[in-house]
Amino acid sequence: MAKGYWISVYRSVSNPEALAQYGRLAGPAITKAGGRLLARAEAAAAYEGGLKERVVIIEFDSVEKAIAAHDGEEYQAALRFIHGAADRDLRIVEGIA
Repeated sequence: MAKGYWISVYRSVSNPEALAQYGRLAGPAITKAGGRLLARAEAAAAYEGGLKERVVIIEFDSVEKAIAAHDGEEYQAALRFIHGAADRDLRIVEGIA
């Protein structure tokens, strides 16, 4: 079974305190759902219209588990803090088996 990858690319952060609160709730919710943090940093380089902003990559055992983590009650509670605090693009993709 191919792994699932949750990739968040931030365009901007307008409220760092709210983002920190989101992280305090989202991190444990994602870990509890089987997510493994692979990267969390400002982009080292950005090309083709990309921005040198924060990028987060999380690995799951499958796409289904990644989607379940996102849609789960605990992660959804964390999302309340990020709305209006950051502009980002979150995608879940299937890895190559």
